[in-house]
Amino acid sequence: MANDRPARPVRKATRGEVRRVERLTPHMIRVVLGGEGLAGFDAGEFTDHYVKLLFAPAGVTYPTPFDLEAIQRDLPRDQWPTTRTYTVRAWDPEAAELTLDFVYHGDSGLAGPWADRVRPGEEIYFFGPGGAYAPDPDASWHLLVGDESALPAIATALERLPSGARARAFIEVEGAEEEQPLDSPADAEIVWLHRGGAPFGEALVKAVHELDFPPGDVHAFVHGEAAFVRELRRHLRTERGIPLSQLSISGYWRLGRDDETWRSSKREWNEQIEREEAAALSS
Repeated sequence: MANDRPARPVRKATRGEVRRVERLTPHMIRVVLGGEGLAGFDAGEFTDHYVKLLFAPAGVTYPTPFDLEAIQRDLPRDQWPTTRTYTVRAWDPEAAELTLDFVYHGDSGLAGPWADRVRPGEEIYFFGPGGAYAPDPDASWHLLVGDESALPAIATALERLPSGARARAFIEVEGAEEEQPLDSPADAEIVWLHRGGAPFGEALVKAVHELDFPPGDVHAFVHGEAAFVRELRRHLRTERGIPLSQLSISGYWRLGRDDETWRSSKREWNEQIEREEAAALSS
């Protein structure tokens, strides 16, 4: 019997060529991608656009044009590329340049060490962009909360806010040396919180709990390490009574888990939170 199901569309990877590499802070590296491969790429609808970078194992090269389905069909699994998700810090359509910021913690991890050693002229493939959040122009005020992993999206959101909009931003980094200059046309109060060896997100949870919320409807963006995001989601939903329609909130990463392990368990993690919220809101 013939299979009448439509074929799954082939995902086309974009080829980016490294144009520039810049050390923004001791633990944040900026990589700017360009090249002919970015023709047709577009981002800008959202302020949390992301791409999925494809890192080849050491010593492995892939034929061109890059074809992930062929790679997964023809090569052993240990030669498949590893995926890492990164927020688009900026997209310049005129120059066709894509800016990505990487948190760097020495030789640990995959993407950070790559950003530290990569040089102009090298290439990387990626999928995307995806995205879902942009500041609601009808909101009375905006709450932006996150650790280093959320800093690119928070910075982009601050730049997107119109003049006259109100915003409170809490950004947690290890210390003062990790702060970056951030611009916004809005009436934005930006508070840098220094972790100083404390658990990730501890200072953020305290700051949001103690915040005297301005009147009116808030549009909140809360992202970063999963444990503090979970705690703040519970606070915002059950104690502050903010509906999900006014929240963009998710764990970008989870301490002790690599990206693949976290992605595989994230749906179950979200479902558990939703069950807890439903129980708390109905009691």
